[in-house]
Amino acid sequence: MKTKAQKTEQIKQAEQLLAKSRLLVFADFTGLSVAGFQKLKKSLKTSLNIFQVVKKRLLKIAFKNQGIEFDPVQFESQVATLFSAEDLTDIAAPIYKFSKETKNVFKILGAYDLNDKKFFSADEVKFIGQLPPREVLLAQLVSMISSPLRQFLFVLNEKAKRSQ
Repeated sequence: MKTKAQKTEQIKQAEQLLAKSRLLVFADFTGLSVAGFQKLKKSLKTSLNIFQVVKKRLLKIAFKNQGIEFDPVQFESQVATLFSAEDLTDIAAPIYKFSKETKNVFKILGAYDLNDKKFFSADEVKFIGQLPPREVLLAQLVSMISSPLRQFLFVLNEKAKRSQ
C-alpha cells in the first residue's frame, strides 16, 4: 500500500504528464505479462509518448487539478494510460497492432483528446488504428484523381494510332 506522500507524488507526476500531453489512451492490461508490457512501452517509446499505470482514483484527482472534466473511474478494469503529445492518428496504429497481437489480454478502452475535450470509444480508436498511414491515403487519392486523365490520354493515343 502506498503512503500519502507517494500518492501525492504520483498525482504531481500525472499532472506534469497531462500538461505536456495532447492525447490520452486508456487500456486494460489485466493478464499482460511484464515482458509484454515492456514490449509495448518499447514500441511506443519516444519523447512524445509515456505509457504509465496510474490508479484511476489518483488520475481523477490529477484531471480535476488540471481542469479536465473526464472520469477514468468509469472503466471497470485496471487502467494503464498512454500520455502522448502526438495525434490519435499517429498513435492508434501501433496500439491497435499490439492489442491484436496479444489477443484479448491487452484491451483498448478508449482515448481522450485534451485539446478538443473529446472522448473516443474503443471501437473508434480501433477503426482509426486499422486505417493505412497518411502517405498511403494521399497516394491513393492522387491515383484516383489522375486515373480519369490517364484513361482519357490512353483513348487519345489509341485514336491517333488508328488514324495514321
